[in-house]
Amino acid sequence: MKILAVTDMHGDFRPLINYLKTNQVDLVLLAGDITHFGPAKLGEDILNEISSYDVPVMVIPGNCDPESIHGEIERSRAINIHARSSVVKNVGICGFGGSNPTPFNTPLEFEEVEIYDEAKKALEGIKDHKITIFVTHAPPHGTKTDLLPSGEHAGSTSLRQVIEEFQPTINICGHIHESRGTDRIGRTQVVNPGKLDEGYACLITISEEGENRPDIETELIDLDLKKS
Repeated sequence: MKILAVTDMHGDFRPLINYLKTNQVDLVLLAGDITHFGPAKLGEDILNEISSYDVPVMVIPGNCDPESIHGEIERSRAINIHARSSVVKNVGICGFGGSNPTPFNTPLEFEEVEIYDEAKKALEGIKDHKITIFVTHAPPHGTKTDLLPSGEHAGSTSLRQVIEEFQPTINICGHIHESRGTDRIGRTQVVNPGKLDEGYACLITISEEGENRPDIETELIDLDLKKS
């Protein structure tokens, strides 16, 4: 199973479309900031075009998407996994979009207590699956994926807490554009694929080795160069 995870397209999804024209994947995960402060209708148009390549698309909004983006996601062909869980080929997938509070008062921000409560409910829905993917727009606090240029960690403390408690297999996140990379929280691999509008993504490959040993590989890639 091949899963392509991307984030922070901010309205420019051309690198993803170009990739899907010549590469086959089983699922696309979009970790927020579909638009750059709207309009919300653009979100539906983008999601429908990505879905037209006959690949399931699961999505959460980002903090730079307008609150009304939820309605456009529901009207699109994509699957909204914000505060929800789903299962694809025995892989449990759930998400939480938007971000913890920022200094910029962006459209889709949540207090930490709400993030914890809703993310916990979503993770409980997939906790019995062998492989679980937690898709968040904000990264967990205190990792290599939430570092600002100043050296300050800007991620969510609540997302880190639920990851520590539930230990999903992979956390796909974004939001902090400068912190493309990977880290670990216990057994959880945390991946910030980097900005899609700069051509960055993460390819997750899941294969079976024997009866009970799934092999999971995560690879940061450049959609133009195929591999970084």
